[in-house]
Amino acid sequence: MKTINIRGELLDLSQPLVMGITNVTPDSFYDKSRKQSETEIVEHTRQMIGEGAAIIDIGAQSSNPKSPLISAQEESERLRRVMPILSKEFPKTIFSIDTFYSEVGKMCVEEFGVSMINDISGGQMDENMFETVAQLKVPYILMHMKGTPQTMNKETNYKHLIQDIFFYFSKKIEALKLLGVNDILIDPGFGFSKTLNQNYELMAQLRNFHIFELPLLVGISRKSMIYNFLETTPQESLNATTALNMYALQNGATILRVHDVKEAVETINLFRKLQLSIPCT
Repeated sequence: MKTINIRGELLDLSQPLVMGITNVTPDSFYDKSRKQSETEIVEHTRQMIGEGAAIIDIGAQSSNPKSPLISAQEESERLRRVMPILSKEFPKTIFSIDTFYSEVGKMCVEEFGVSMINDISGGQMDENMFETVAQLKVPYILMHMKGTPQTMNKETNYKHLIQDIFFYFSKKIEALKLLGVNDILIDPGFGFSKTLNQNYELMAQLRNFHIFELPLLVGISRKSMIYNFLETTPQESLNATTALNMYALQNGATILRVHDVKEAVETINLFRKLQLSIPCT
């Protein structure tokens, strides 16, 4: 699938795009992505758009296993504080809402014109999510995770990692299509319900996700699979993030979800230059 429908207009995915991250939370694992004041949020969003982000992903609940689960009501309250400002300041921007609550997604789409729903739970934490997405007629990012953000680090047992993940996606995609959801993107869920070694096994098998013929989102920005392996910190993980993002592009990634937009855009530009420089045979 080379396009997705965004508010009645087709977004071209024939070339990779960047999704920039804004966390409206006090407890994201990467401290520089946490934005609390309205001014900070607006300026951070403006910077990412200026650097070339095609999509801005807004999250009001941390997926850090050490963070407590907040209610849909609290998540909505956080978003109601910032979304009116963002939608007014950047009316042409494609916003995605990072939530596993169907009512939060519905609110953001209907009240603030959010264009996409990004659900880390793949519909598992809210049984109404798939039907809500179908009713809203917005693109849906389907991620692989077992358990919840609070339990996922204990949910790493697989009979066969890649086959199990493929089976998960096959079932979920079928359910979504039966409901009439036309625009589905898949996210393998790096860092969610996977050990360090499993994350790299998954990355090494990334090219095989082409069998789904759906846009592939990769989010490895400054994650523990990088800094734990290299024995550094999230703050020191930009260079390694860039290296893995290039590998992901070479193996079929359609969207890079990142904290550092400028560097990701440069990586895509270099990737495209390399693709154009391959001699025809």
